[in-house]
Amino acid sequence: MFEAFYGMTHTPFSRDIPTEKLYDSPMMQEILGRLKYTAERQLFAVLTGDCGTGKTTTIRKFVDRLDDGQYKVLYLSDSKLTPRHFYKGLLEQLGCESKFYRGDAKRQLHREIELMRGIHGVQPVVVVDEAHLLDREMLEEVRFLLNFKMDAQSPMSLILVGQSELWDRLRLQSFTAIRQRIDIQFKLGHYDRAQSAEYIAMHLQYSGVTEQIFTDVALDEIHRFSGGAARIINKICTHCLLYGAQNRHRIIDDHMVKRVIEGELS
Repeated sequence: MFEAFYGMTHTPFSRDIPTEKLYDSPMMQEILGRLKYTAERQLFAVLTGDCGTGKTTTIRKFVDRLDDGQYKVLYLSDSKLTPRHFYKGLLEQLGCESKFYRGDAKRQLHREIELMRGIHGVQPVVVVDEAHLLDREMLEEVRFLLNFKMDAQSPMSLILVGQSELWDRLRLQSFTAIRQRIDIQFKLGHYDRAQSAEYIAMHLQYSGVTEQIFTDVALDEIHRFSGGAARIINKICTHCLLYGAQNRHRIIDDHMVKRVIEGELS
């Protein structure tokens, strides 16, 4: 409803915005570069970040920028992921029916990957999202998965994506063997005040708006409440636009932002 009031051609702050239209902070550009390097060199990477900072969005941008003819992305996101379901999920994405036993499925996956790389020249990139929810058995399986041809070669690029607690777990003494295999580790941080404003401006630009809707002090309030977390910024801005359209306000100031936060989001 607010789209018509503000003269928007697209809905800003929604989850279905094309990745090429999303805001690229310097931090995002650096992480995307490292993820690309991970795919090229078939490395093991861990991407962490606090809730709502855009980890899954980062992976979407990364995947969309990969050459489909050169890479095959296999994506898993399951809080109850077990080693058996891990191999089953990857093999199904490769169009194969998985063997029942874990060891057989693992050997089957290695064979399919060798065929993919040797015959078609395609490198697999495995992304495991919500990895902070993986249990100890599944994390240990990661270490065994990367053992290939007497540890001289990695069969795939592997990227674990999870909340900050994932790295806290991997730093424990009991996970030393896994941690030592990590080639690249990086954390997605929060936006600062300037970046939050640029993020909002980018989304409004995508929506087709040319004039400023949020005042500078309104942007201050949005950043203060959100802490620079993209997901919270999206929520506040959407609620503010709804409130503004319902009350016929073309400009959203700090008082309106505070009213929305206190009445709908606190």
